[in-house]
Amino acid sequence: MKSLLISCVVCLTAIPAAHAQDARMSFFVTSQGPGDGANLGGLAGADAHCRKLAEAAGVTGKTWRAYLSTATVSARSRIGSGPWHNAKGVLIARDIDALHSDANAISKATGLSEKGEPIKGRGDRPNEHDILTGSTPDGRVVAGKTCGDWTSNSSDGTAIVGHHDRIGLRDDAPSKSWNASHQTRGCGKADLPKTGGNGLFYCFATN
Repeated sequence: MKSLLISCVVCLTAIPAAHAQDARMSFFVTSQGPGDGANLGGLAGADAHCRKLAEAAGVTGKTWRAYLSTATVSARSRIGSGPWHNAKGVLIARDIDALHSDANAISKATGLSEKGEPIKGRGDRPNEHDILTGSTPDGRVVAGKTCGDWTSNSSDGTAIVGHHDRIGLRDDAPSKSWNASHQTRGCGKADLPKTGGNGLFYCFATN
């Protein structure tokens, strides 16, 4: 009986924790989008999606904001002042200026999901490195490039995306940009994969 109890204890301690996220997690790439292309339900819907994913991953008590610009709001103004860490506790950026400079640490290795898992990038199948932002390199809006301020799934629209893996078709600044690489070929669920996307976006905690 004693040996059985010891064995059970060993078994239990060998089971990994369901959520191994660092308590400081304040940045992630969504592991999935809401499911309707770039129609995220506007900023409110995108923020709610961030919160839902974070809480499902075991991170609670934080105010989450999607890094998305609209016609009247810039992405950089929505996400607080930092610092931000990923699900493994790695520092992504100390403040808003560092985030929008070469000092940020976003890459395929660090641009993890809320689960602490890597997001597929260039060279993977499928490539999902297009991250919706609607923003310029300094985090401000690009007029008319936000898929109807994240309420449209029309093939006639477009949005600016960045590359979380910092890799593109060329060795230039847009290809390496985490938030302002190129436009999508439409806003629908079937449109986003045409350039390497799947309706994913960045989430930042403001606290």
